[in-house]
Amino acid sequence: RFQARCSLTSSAMSTHTYANEVKLFHKWTYDDIEVSDDISLEDYIAVKSKSAQFVPHSAGRFQAKRFKKAQCPIVERLTNSIMMHGRNNGKKVMAVRIVKHAFEIVHLLTDANPIQQLVDGIINASPREDSTRIGSGGVVRRQAVDVSPMRRVNQAIYLITQGARAAAFRNVKTIAECLADEIINAAKGSSNSYAIKKKDELERIAKANR
Repeated sequence: RFQARCSLTSSAMSTHTYANEVKLFHKWTYDDIEVSDDISLEDYIAVKSKSAQFVPHSAGRFQAKRFKKAQCPIVERLTNSIMMHGRNNGKKVMAVRIVKHAFEIVHLLTDANPIQQLVDGIINASPREDSTRIGSGGVVRRQAVDVSPMRRVNQAIYLITQGARAAAFRNVKTIAECLADEIINAAKGSSNSYAIKKKDELERIAKANR
């Protein structure tokens, strides 16, 4: 009887389900999110059901080991990137609120799933080629190099949040509105986006230094 009970509990544990579907802020589903445009970024943009969460605030230790941050849910990485510049450090609840409002605005303007818009924006805003400094014999010159998928995602998230921060500074628009605009423009590949402009600039400089 004990064996039977053990097997029953183990089978119940293996089919672990939530009481209701995991949706971001109880609204946006993770089911139909695709990283289709760029296959190399698939492993570095965590949006599969394993990374699904209700709130982008997991207190996970993603800095403990190298490359572990690739497993951090992509919306949480955006949230973490928002709390930059001394006065905002550590204010994660505020960052979560900003992301929530921005996603509401993205949905109102595009009528699409904001998580998908964010993924598309990151794919479009990630530079594929960059230039590095190579010094030999006191002469420093730039050499064009390919960018690894991990750095592409890191750079895209940084550029999107930096663009939103710059647009909201000394402006009537709130940071949430600016972030929403930045995500929408990046997803469209529009040159109105700060991130897309920076990406094009980086790639142009790299092309000149081949």
